[in-house]
Amino acid sequence: MSATQFPVGLQSHVQYLIGTIQNNTEVYTIGITGAGGSGKTTLAKAIYNQLSATFTEKSFIEDIAHLSETRSNIRLDEQLLLDVLKTKVEIPSNEMEGRMIRERLSGKRVLIVLDDVTEIDASLVWKCVEWFSGGTVIIITTRDVDLPRILQVDSVFPLKLMDEEESLELLSWHAFGEAKPKEEYNYLAKSVVSHCGGLPLALEVIGNCLYERTKEEWNSVLLKLEKIPLHDIQRKLKISFDGLRNEMEKDLFLDVCCSFVGKGRSYVTKILNGCGVDADTGIRVLIESSLIKIKKNDKLGMHPLLQEMGREIISEISEEEFWMERRRLQFDDAEYVLTDNSVRTFFIYAF
Repeated sequence: MSATQFPVGLQSHVQYLIGTIQNNTEVYTIGITGAGGSGKTTLAKAIYNQLSATFTEKSFIEDIAHLSETRSNIRLDEQLLLDVLKTKVEIPSNEMEGRMIRERLSGKRVLIVLDDVTEIDASLVWKCVEWFSGGTVIIITTRDVDLPRILQVDSVFPLKLMDEEESLELLSWHAFGEAKPKEEYNYLAKSVVSHCGGLPLALEVIGNCLYERTKEEWNSVLLKLEKIPLHDIQRKLKISFDGLRNEMEKDLFLDVCCSFVGKGRSYVTKILNGCGVDADTGIRVLIESSLIKIKKNDKLGMHPLLQEMGREIISEISEEEFWMERRRLQFDDAEYVLTDNSVRTFFIYAF
């Protein structure tokens, strides 16, 4: 699995967590916690990549919260069994069928990653612990710092935010294509980093937004960042959306956000091209901007925080269009009154 293009500060975390797993003969569970955009999924992918060769059976179920929300007909436990047994298995409805499942899974040492788990998905974790044999490794990622305690995992790894040096390096890779900023941009780069809060997602998205941009454009982005509270990650991410070159690219991002996350790239391209959109170019631009990703099986993906940001934009647009339509109707009514009555008086409604 593709973890990240620039694994700044990642390998030390990977080695530490793998060290906690080694020589373990029981089912071993690890909880990786951290804020949205802090790199939990990236770290889980890197561990998965390094360990997967030592496991015959494995399963990585990404963005469980999104799957639960948008594809309620997909049973996550059935997907897990499909990955491990390579055949579709219906979840047992009684204890006898449950014993049959456990017998089929008996002796299987499995590597499992459950990404973006919430308390709603706790039963899936319990099933994994119950179903699989010693030597199995189960890694969960979650924003909920209390969930690993509730699940009684064996090891908890709170993922810390990047320090200033790591943040500057990651921003530089995305903004300049090298580990350090260009000398004439050094002050600007450090200033941008100070407003990104050590979040890899913000550093990646804003770094790509600043790629091959002038100092004036850097200063414009910096002025926007200075007006945003440190904790407001969505407004920071929106800077990249606002920096897209035209309305077609912005509309394409919102289309993907609403309708095409998890859909095949060729399928999406065919549909949008049929609507008169240059989807090939637009999707490439959005990938280069880190606003969308291409995941396994060539499907479109989007970070949950970016999807939340997109939905907020859509909500604002819908609200604005509602009030504009209401004003139009009010204006039409006023125009009717003016043309139909001798008294030429009208009201201006302020919204």
